[in-house]
Amino acid sequence: MPGPRPLSRVVPAVASQALGKKGQAFGALLGDWGTVMGSDLAARAVPVKLTFPAGRREGATLLVRALGPAALEIQHAEPQLVERINGFFGYGAVARLKIVQAAPPPRPARRIRPVPAAEDDRIRKAAAKVEDEGLRDALVRLGQAIASRGDR
Repeated sequence: MPGPRPLSRVVPAVASQALGKKGQAFGALLGDWGTVMGSDLAARAVPVKLTFPAGRREGATLLVRALGPAALEIQHAEPQLVERINGFFGYGAVARLKIVQAAPPPRPARRIRPVPAAEDDRIRKAAAKVEDEGLRDALVRLGQAIASRGDR
């Protein structure tokens, strides 16, 4: 059974299935948005839509949803950000940014169901072999989160 995979490897495939051929480029950008924009700006702005001119694969407009101050920051840094985005793609995919000043969409809340005691014991026993206390606690929390999803 394969182990966990980075989200950046999964998003492009899912986006291409959901959005067609053009979705692959947008999915790749979604997966690496934090790397491309920087973690601070990426937390306050999200890409919404990548629109290419008819019949072309370059010169697209990237619609970005951003909080007020981030929208102003993006507007002033647009040439540098477009250059970063195109550096990510490896060609002039994006010509300009269109900024919508709004809060990034909220993340849906997940219902967390309690982990059965036997499952919790099994998780803690498996993590007990890890010597580093911080890592051990993180692994226990991860195991509990996975077990609480109930889709195993």
